[in-house]
Amino acid sequence: DIHPNDLSGSVARDELVIRIQPNEAICLKINTKQPDEMSFNIEETKLDLTYGERYQGIKLPDAYERLILDVFMGSKINFVYSDELQEAWRIVDPILAEIDKKKIPIIPYKFGSRGIPEAFDAVVKHGYLFRGTYVWKDERSASTKNED
Repeated sequence: DIHPNDLSGSVARDELVIRIQPNEAICLKINTKQPDEMSFNIEETKLDLTYGERYQGIKLPDAYERLILDVFMGSKINFVYSDELQEAWRIVDPILAEIDKKKIPIIPYKFGSRGIPEAFDAVVKHGYLFRGTYVWKDERSASTKNED
């Protein structure tokens, strides 16, 4: 977790964030050495591909618009084949049966949130370190939100 030259432990972990919808984006943050030959300073470098910013002025189709267009064009690339569907149900069916059997309650969460606190607690338990350094612009409200 720590870079050998960072004894203070202040160097952040590398991160890959993939946001599907809304506001599709891919963000990669990595620790890089500053380009000065004499420096051993490590800094965070960010590669941000937010589709809405990269493709300004181009109408990006919604998911169903894309699927309907694919149907008209005869493209099967975004559709599931029967063997994939059978395998998905083979995996999911026992999980659903266990949920029904144990009467595990559904935990609601607020739309647009990061989800239920229990999910966040589970990833923290397995070593995820929240730094709150990933910032993205919510294009719906033109506000900035922190994510990690």
